[in-house]
Amino acid sequence: MPLEIEQTESAEETAAVPEPDVPWVTLVHNDPVNLMSYVTYVFQAYFGYSKDKAHKLMLDVHHKGRAVVSSGSREEMERDVQAMHGYGLWATLTQDRG
Repeated sequence: MPLEIEQTESAEETAAVPEPDVPWVTLVHNDPVNLMSYVTYVFQAYFGYSKDKAHKLMLDVHHKGRAVVSSGSREEMERDVQAMHGYGLWATLTQDRG
């Protein structure tokens, strides 16, 4: 005898479910002060990125003016921005809108 599952959620209840939080990102911006080798070092030392990944991100900062270096919760990104400031890099956080 098959069991029938009764649907208890209406379309309105389903539509009322909030979407997950949009993730936050840390942006490192280009500056005229820090050497490219130093920026690569910071990305390796703080984030644990490979030399190749850190170098690629540094080139994005240099050529595009900025690069997304991390993503996560707002609190995590605030921590990463403060760490970048501690290393003397210009960094900001923003919501990743895709």
